[in-house]
Amino acid sequence: MSHSARTVWLVAGLVAATGTALAARQDDAQPKFLDNPLRLAMIADGAQAFMGTVEFKLSNNSAEILKIPSWQLPNGKIDADVFEIYRGGKRIEYTGKMIKRAEPTEADFITLQPGETKRVTVNLGDAYDLSQGGQYDVKFKSYLQGARTQRGLSIAKANGFMATLESAPLRLWVDAGNPLRSLQKIAPEGKGTKAALTKAVVNGVTFVGCTSARTTSAGQAVTAARNYSENAKGYLNAGTVGSRYTTWFGAYTSSRYTTAKSHYAKIDTALDQSGGQIKINCGCTDSYYAYVYPNKPYEIFVCNAFWSAPLTGTDSKAGTLVHEMSHFDIVANTDDVVYGQAGAKNLAISNPTNALRNADNHEYFAENNPAKN
Repeated sequence: MSHSARTVWLVAGLVAATGTALAARQDDAQPKFLDNPLRLAMIADGAQAFMGTVEFKLSNNSAEILKIPSWQLPNGKIDADVFEIYRGGKRIEYTGKMIKRAEPTEADFITLQPGETKRVTVNLGDAYDLSQGGQYDVKFKSYLQGARTQRGLSIAKANGFMATLESAPLRLWVDAGNPLRSLQKIAPEGKGTKAALTKAVVNGVTFVGCTSARTTSAGQAVTAARNYSENAKGYLNAGTVGSRYTTWFGAYTSSRYTTAKSHYAKIDTALDQSGGQIKINCGCTDSYYAYVYPNKPYEIFVCNAFWSAPLTGTDSKAGTLVHEMSHFDIVANTDDVVYGQAGAKNLAISNPTNALRNADNHEYFAENNPAKN
């Protein structure tokens, strides 16, 4: 090869390499996340006495088509604890469903076009006790887990942590002697739940509306859940601080560790009950795993995803029962802040305090799959 030919070849190679490197740098420079473009305004009708209903205006302030899981937004029904409501400095108890959900399907997303504003009315009295007169401070807050653009860009902070959707606080006044007390609803069994009359106590657990096969399957799950809670309690009682703890509950502090230890002691005690107190209700036909009403221990409504889940392992039947048992007010009073292992790990890093509030973090610590020390 001549000298001139070698020179041309080397130059061409350098140009190609430079082009590849430039393309790689340009690809790296492409944003991976979209800063939250949603704006939420909460409004109450000041012209008449407050009767529990507020209106929301949700706006997409971007040029992107946005897709957000419906339970992360205000909607006509309250099926997640997404409101922070205080009266006299004391937080108001949530009385609606606490649901363990599967990964959202396309039908679960709300779509917002660029510049679009949606309005929705929500009756807070459906899931919060507003029966006492006085001043109430109300705020909406949820994590935007799985929220994305139509072209697949995640709505998140620049560091990859989950974005939140929050409203400014709204101050409301409820008159003493208001009719909200008489209108306060008793939690219904809900859509997708059949009226179940058949009850049977098997091995100390009450089964409602369950076939023989499902009674056996759910009974095995109760036994496995007891093993999970006993193991989790033993880990914490031993004072162990390994990757199992830090993965699901974040950096160690003595205060948070004590809280986790207390939670599993209560979960284990609740699951160990054998006098029919634990009630497995098989009447739910919704797509999620299970749900409970946190102020109504110890009834767990198991749904479609529960029956197809493995007995043990990630998102298992046994883990689901640990998850749901943690929700009860008299047990660990957990919330559904985020779902899934990725979301739970993200929460443990970004907000360990909220990880200790999250039921899935409790489930995954108990399931310990894959196993960590």
